[in-house]
Amino acid sequence: MVQRVAVIGAGPSGLTSIKACLDEGLNPTCFDSSHDIGGLWRFKEKPDPVQANIYQSVVINSSKEMMSFSDFPPPAELPNNMHHSEVLLYLRLYAKAFNLLQHIHFQTTVLSVRQTPDFAVTGQWEVETEREGQRETHVFDAVMVCTGHFTQPHLPLSDFTGIESFEGRYFHSWEYRNADGMEGKRVVVIGIGNSGGDIAVDISRVAEKVYLSTRSGAWVVSRVGQRGFPADLFGTSRMHLMINKVFSSWINRMLEKNLNEAFDHKLYGLKPKHGLFAQIPVVNDDLPARIISGRVQVKPNVKEFCGSSVVFTDGSVINNVDVVVFATGYNYSFPFLPSALQAKSGYRLLLYKHVFPPALTQPTLAVVGFIHGFGAVNPLAEMQARWATRVFKGLSTLPSEERIIKEIQKDTKTMHQSFACSERNPLQVDYIPYLDSLAEQVGARPNILWLLMKDPRLALQVWLGPCTSYQYRLTGPGQWVGARQAILTQWERVIQPFRTREVPEPETRPSSRLSIMVTFSGVILLYCCYNKFCI
Repeated sequence: MVQRVAVIGAGPSGLTSIKACLDEGLNPTCFDSSHDIGGLWRFKEKPDPVQANIYQSVVINSSKEMMSFSDFPPPAELPNNMHHSEVLLYLRLYAKAFNLLQHIHFQTTVLSVRQTPDFAVTGQWEVETEREGQRETHVFDAVMVCTGHFTQPHLPLSDFTGIESFEGRYFHSWEYRNADGMEGKRVVVIGIGNSGGDIAVDISRVAEKVYLSTRSGAWVVSRVGQRGFPADLFGTSRMHLMINKVFSSWINRMLEKNLNEAFDHKLYGLKPKHGLFAQIPVVNDDLPARIISGRVQVKPNVKEFCGSSVVFTDGSVINNVDVVVFATGYNYSFPFLPSALQAKSGYRLLLYKHVFPPALTQPTLAVVGFIHGFGAVNPLAEMQARWATRVFKGLSTLPSEERIIKEIQKDTKTMHQSFACSERNPLQVDYIPYLDSLAEQVGARPNILWLLMKDPRLALQVWLGPCTSYQYRLTGPGQWVGARQAILTQWERVIQPFRTREVPEPETRPSSRLSIMVTFSGVILLYCCYNKFCI
């Protein structure tokens, strides 16, 4: 019987995994090589070679309501798109509220995870750790791997002819902290993911010029949506999911048209070959403004380096380049796991529903948080953790290995047809359908029809409103009594941070005689049209 669970990593995925264990009556022990929680979201002045890192100006792409855990709404006063320091604050509040810190062993590195000799019977694991030079081996009934995939920078120097002759400084975006030292420099940023766009904008505020090199382009979206509300609160409802399924091509064209109305991606040199939904877009509010002001110039892929010059594939040359930043993504690996558990299906890991390795005779190891979708990772990781702990306890069962393999192969084929997957972007899921599929396993998927009969007001919010994680606490195992209120008050928490200055309401004036006549005439006209065409 599973009781003791090792959780590797104390970032958001590790924290929610600890809580999921506690919710199921399990005994978690978390190991983290750093001295504090937060993982990626804890800014470090000096980068740790085995830790994920962020730069000083990072603001989260997802709004607070969309990235929050399902039973812990964010404080209303926090901004909608939080600075990394505020994301860390939210994680600290979460850890404190559920007493998670007492289960974490900091400054402890996991060296290896291997099956015990009697694994076929017990499903247990030997976890070897190191702290201050002292090694220790522990036996656990189950393991949850929550280390993410932003720890091993991908620096493909062999792809860039002449890099060894480059006279300036070059480094991976993993090392970037801020624009100090970039004043008056000529800088080339290679890669237009979210990091590349952010860093190009950040450096452009002090540099002589920044050149943003991209091989394939990208769709660029803003955090700011309709009427200034967070953009990810719109078009992310269950109703929109249904509409997108029926009219997917039309919706894609319309959204791309809207993006090009904000600024023409072709004109700005950014238009990619792939469609909007084929790859996660670049979220950047400032990049178009930096391009139109000439502070950032978009360039094609780099062909070669010649001394201090950079030659691009279109034949153009930039001379006297001082700094090159490689925003070229990350490699993913789990060096402490047996190689047999790191097999791939396409570019992705061979994992059932991106969580369980299929070859284990006992499903007692789960990967949590190694996932991508059009939305925040936190709700995805939390649902993975909730499902995994129920599998550990035998409350949810997995199909046979043969069926699992077939499902993984089918899922991989569908994923490659729908999304632009690659070594750097190994997987992507349809956000709500993936959450629903895991919630189905847990028994926590909301039933819209049942809600409509029992609580119409709530049902309309669940169907028409943004699909926030609170929906998965309305029913089933892990049901939270505050879920309904969290859903009904989510827009209040969205509005609260804007209330920093009271703006008086304009005085209402009686309708003028002209407006009354126009309105009345319009009603008469509509009535006549209705009688003519509809009766």
